[in-house]
Amino acid sequence: MNLALKRRVYLYTNLIKMEFTGRIIQKLELQKGTSARGEWKKQEFIVETIEDKFPKKVCVTAWAEKVDDLNRFAINDVVKLSINIESREYNGRWYTDIRFWRIEPSNGAQSGPSQDNFGQAPVMEEFGNNDNVDDLPF
Repeated sequence: MNLALKRRVYLYTNLIKMEFTGRIIQKLELQKGTSARGEWKKQEFIVETIEDKFPKKVCVTAWAEKVDDLNRFAINDVVKLSINIESREYNGRWYTDIRFWRIEPSNGAQSGPSQDNFGQAPVMEEFGNNDNVDDLPF
């Protein structure tokens, strides 16, 4: 295997992670139409990532038969998505499209946002109870 091909294989398998796990939080309206190539349908949906410390919302598009795959899942289901990202230019502006090519239930799915780091706030004593105590750190 030549060096250029080895680099491509390494980049594809190790550096370009085109999948993520998240919770479906919204499904947008199904869009249908007819083009020169025939009828088409697409549906966009919003997924909130659960792998990150700070969750992000991502708009993902399902095209054609992938709409049927999406319909197997409901709002609040946690799914693992394998995606393709593509950008294209139109009239001097760039548009990015995120399409999934596989959607599956996530193993070890969380039922809600993690509460491990967030308990109840500590109870603070009222100010002025101990006027003689100087507890300033400086």
